[in-house]
Amino acid sequence: QVQLAESGGGSVQAGGSLRLSCVVSGPTDRNYPMGWFREIPGKEREGVAHISASGVLENYADSYKGRFTISRDNDKRTLDLEMNNVKPEDTGTYYCAAGHTYSTFVRGEVHYWGQGTRVTVSS
Repeated sequence: QVQLAESGGGSVQAGGSLRLSCVVSGPTDRNYPMGWFREIPGKEREGVAHISASGVLENYADSYKGRFTISRDNDKRTLDLEMNNVKPEDTGTYYCAAGHTYSTFVRGEVHYWGQGTRVTVSS
């Protein structure tokens, strides 16, 4: 069973930076396409950024392009999200997620979720 554990959330002022991390544990026979999702009360969880199993392909939601960077280290089994120039509307609970294939994962087919880490951006 794949397990994902996020860390790095917290409070930051608008214009600042924050780095989220996710550690993968469980079966080591393969790497998975992974990504970050954001959730706010009353709305569906939305994709922020996705990265393929090899790390070659990346995809960002328009709201985060140019400000957020997703990266992974398959040897360490970690996934990171570097958040720069954050805005109050970036506030939410961020979830680390993994899928089975990149093409289905970017369309929303998530197979594993972390527990989430809270990010609060103040103006």
